[in-house]
Formats: sequence, structure tokens, C-alpha cells
Amino acid sequence: MFHSENQTMPSPDLNLDDLDLRILDQLQRDCSLSNQALAQRVHASPPTCLRRVRRLVESGVIERQVAILNPAALGVGLTAIIEITLDTQAAEDLDAFEARIVADPAIGQCYRVSSGPDFILVAQVADMDAYQALARRAFTGDARVRNVRSFFATARGKFDTRYPIS
Repeated sequence: MFHSENQTMPSPDLNLDDLDLRILDQLQRDCSLSNQALAQRVHASPPTCLRRVRRLVESGVIERQVAILNPAALGVGLTAIIEITLDTQAAEDLDAFEARIVADPAIGQCYRVSSGPDFILVAQVADMDAYQALARRAFTGDARVRNVRSFFATARGKFDTRYPIS
């Protein structure tokens, strides 16, 4: 349908109506739908649907549309959930670590958290050797990193990128 790397913050005064929510629900399920197919599924005319999707993209509600790949098909067999604690919680140290870590292609998710470690990371790597290489380049070589705790997924009970639409 279209591709967007829109990283703008959604407008706080944007009112999402029932049609917007139906569109968002369908796009979360399958963003490859043609505008015609999407319009049929949400019971709207194609021009209305196209206009609404463009508004959702331009307003920042839809950040981007991607394909979700099967990690096993790509030889990515290990998921690591990693807690990182830095020596200091100075804003510039947190910002610098985050900027460096999100640039690493193995890091799929990065969250700053409170009341515990400073960061929770989710990494996808081929195997334990690849995880060790990630740890050496990303954690052990950084003097600001005080503590690293890693957990390795043994099974995936659920993986979904959809947000609940009310």
C-alpha cells in the first residue's frame, strides 16, 4: 500500500473515530492490503479510506509499516532479554548509551526503565556465539556499564506487534 518512516509525535488533539480505529485494527493485522481491500473491510469508500490513512500517517499515529519475518527462517535462533545498569544515571550518559546501543542491528527493542535496571533490551542473534560477540562489543567494552543480566528465551508463547484498539 505505502511505506512510511514517519517519526513525528501524534497530535494530541487528533480525535480518532470508529472508522479510524477500524482502519488501524485492519492495518495492524495486514498492512499489505490494497486501499480497495482495506476500504471493503472497514465498510468505507476507497477515497475516504485513502484520505483517512494519509491523515493517520501524517499525524504520526501510523509510524511505519513493515513485514514481520520468521526469525528461524533467517537463522536467528536466540532471543536475549538483557538488563543493563549504568554506573551513573546522568542524562548525558543514558542518552549516549542509548544512542550507541540502538544503532546495533542485533538490538530489536530498547526501553529505558525505572525502579531497577536503567535499560531493558531485546536482542535477536543466531546463537550463543553471536550473543557473546554482541556482549563484547556493546556491554563489556563500555566503561559506563556496571551490570548486565541476560535471560534467554527457551520458547515463545506469544509475539504480537498489535496494540489493543478500543
